[in-house]
Amino acid sequence: MNKAAEVSTERHNRSPTIDTTLRTMKLRLLRCLRQQPAKPAAVMAQKEDQFPVALDHHVLKDLSKGARDTTVKILLLGTAESGKTTIIKQMRILHINGFTDDERREKIPEIYQNIHESILQLVGQMGALGIDFGSCTSERSADYILSLPGSAPEYMNEEYCDHVTTLWNDVGIRACYDRSNEFPLLDSAKYFLDNFVRISDAEYIPSTEDILHSRKITTGISQITFRVPIPKSMGGGEQQFQMYDVGGQRDQRNKWIQVFEGIQAVLFLISCSEFDQNLREDPGQNRLQEALKLFRAVWQNRFLASAGLIVFLNKYDIMERKIRAGKHIVDYFPEYEDFCKRPQQDNCFGESDWTKMFIKQKLVDITQEPFKRHSRNQVDMGTSERECYYHFTVATDTRCIRDVFCDVQKMILSENVSSMGLF
Repeated sequence: MNKAAEVSTERHNRSPTIDTTLRTMKLRLLRCLRQQPAKPAAVMAQKEDQFPVALDHHVLKDLSKGARDTTVKILLLGTAESGKTTIIKQMRILHINGFTDDERREKIPEIYQNIHESILQLVGQMGALGIDFGSCTSERSADYILSLPGSAPEYMNEEYCDHVTTLWNDVGIRACYDRSNEFPLLDSAKYFLDNFVRISDAEYIPSTEDILHSRKITTGISQITFRVPIPKSMGGGEQQFQMYDVGGQRDQRNKWIQVFEGIQAVLFLISCSEFDQNLREDPGQNRLQEALKLFRAVWQNRFLASAGLIVFLNKYDIMERKIRAGKHIVDYFPEYEDFCKRPQQDNCFGESDWTKMFIKQKLVDITQEPFKRHSRNQVDMGTSERECYYHFTVATDTRCIRDVFCDVQKMILSENVSSMGLF
């Protein structure tokens, strides 16, 4: 494994802060200002646009130099299955040379398990939804699958592969899949079952896309460290990042506080596609409602008051497919109807655009709510102008995440500069 990547489940010591670096730069700036000789007004007018540019260059250069010795800690938060672990994988692909062949082979059991759980879920829900199989052959294949344990076979033998292929091609199973919002099913079920012939090959080695679509429940805390070039416009050099991934299930959230200390930015992931689904751990709770409730708790958390907050409105591609298939958010959020009566929003040309803007507005409204109590931190949460940044993402799309993380990196560096109080 590349030495730049350190994945662990242990709590780490607090990373160095930039306070000393910023204090030094402020003192240097004051000395520069005191040493500036008096100039005629005409000369000052000619130079008024040049001096700040030069000053910015030197300050940013110093900031870049200090950044090389400073680690930016980013915490990924959100409900289960929102895409947090996929972001960790993307950082590895983008900044740590991806996965070796041995590491790819290690993902095979995980992918096999995803396929096995998916076909088991689909077969098991047929009766509950009142859907019939399309043929007697499919019924026999269903009996075979239901006779197996919950764990996937170690090897994809011919008999198993024939039964899975028969079932996925069955009209009844496809009708069941179309109603998968009514029961727990992996988002990647269709992807893996569509690619089952390739995956079941004896010489199969997972592709990068396969790894991005695979899912394993996150428990505990994992961390990845990587370095990213700093744009020349912001001083150049490199910035080290530590990104923390934590489990999003309700029974895992009590562990989150272990990594709150020293966090400079929170990436909160919310799945746009889950407006019509309920939690695995609480079948009576809408997933999107749960995500909004969790976002409110994170936004108002006093331990994260000084951290920048970026929201990834993830899986909008799945949301768009659902809307094209005839599912509508208004059936689960009646207030959507009134939202659409507002004056025409920019870039809202159809139901998918309106749905995206509706979910984003839900988050914006939360950030404008009064805080239930003031933070004990130095930041006055009741009066400070705290900002939240929003990005629509597809976590499995490497190009999308590369572009978005570039924006996130610039935002974090800009926040560091602005914290000097100079700009």
